[in-house]
Amino acid sequence: MANKRDYYEILSVAKNAQEDEIKQAYRKLALKYHPDRNKGNAEAEEKFKEATEAYEILRDPKKRAQYDKYGHEGVAGFEGFGRGAYTDFSDIFGDFDLNDIFEGFFGSGFGGRTRTKKPRRGSDIQYDLTIDLESAATGKEAQIEIPRNEMCPSCSGSGSAAGSKPVVCPVCSGTGQIRQTQGFFSITQTCYKCRGEGKIISSPCKNCGGNGLVMKKRKITVKVPAGVESGSRLKIGGEGEQGPSGGPRGDLYVVIHILKHAIFERHGNDILSIVDISYPMACLGGEIEVDTIMKTRVKMKIPTGAENGQVFRLKGNGIPYLGSYGRGDQLVKINVRVPKKLTPRQKELLQELARLEGEEPGSTMRQFY
Repeated sequence: MANKRDYYEILSVAKNAQEDEIKQAYRKLALKYHPDRNKGNAEAEEKFKEATEAYEILRDPKKRAQYDKYGHEGVAGFEGFGRGAYTDFSDIFGDFDLNDIFEGFFGSGFGGRTRTKKPRRGSDIQYDLTIDLESAATGKEAQIEIPRNEMCPSCSGSGSAAGSKPVVCPVCSGTGQIRQTQGFFSITQTCYKCRGEGKIISSPCKNCGGNGLVMKKRKITVKVPAGVESGSRLKIGGEGEQGPSGGPRGDLYVVIHILKHAIFERHGNDILSIVDISYPMACLGGEIEVDTIMKTRVKMKIPTGAENGQVFRLKGNGIPYLGSYGRGDQLVKINVRVPKKLTPRQKELLQELARLEGEEPGSTMRQFY
């Protein structure tokens, strides 16, 4: 036991290493020293067994705890080193295609499958749409114009000039993929020559340059629902970029931006407005008409003795709830208007009111606490 190397040292990991770190460390060593990659190399085989033994102890929480506490003595007598390395491929090679691993290790007869190439989907498009607050409250239809890739009408998206056809890629033989074998497993990568298409344009279409797509401007009608906010995203499916080789279109995302209003201020689904009233109205009360976001006017009662800055609520005169029923309210804040210029008669009446209140107009008023 004294000559055994420390398991953490073998895998080059710290003693507090997490399970994923231990797995990654072992995978690197297993790929490097596996006997199938090092035929006749006794040293590599020993290093592989050593790494496997370290991994099978450290990956098991109970065995690892025994090892951390008692060292190699704590796991003495453990048998079966190597089983995990040869059978638990999903644990060690989880980042690879297991079918490719087994195919490279056991031959093409194991788990072989036919790969079906699917047309690539086109890219999504984002469009920023600015509307006013009234439109956010009522909803609207907007006409927008977007530039986007569409199928080339000259070649119908094939990319080839009239009378010619794409040829099979000589590198990948039309599969769009290249298989690289390393020891006991193989990795499949996208073909560098045809970029996964499996074919090469020998005579490109002059209209699209072989791309199969051309840029065009399209007008699209966008239905903006009542209740949207700044930052709301409206998805219009299938109105994005055309996919290459006849692939499906991406989607169009319309991002809403709402202009600041001169009168109304939005607070969620409520609307705040400020209305001026006269001093006599504040004292005596009365009725006023208030503009709403729906471009209507509603009557609102002012109670006797209303105070400057007091807020009144008009139920159901705010912004609709998006995708639901009901609306917010309109909050009306009153501002008691103080005239800066008075007629002689107005001045006389105010002086009379001041005397009735026990005040002498123009004199210093004493405060009592």
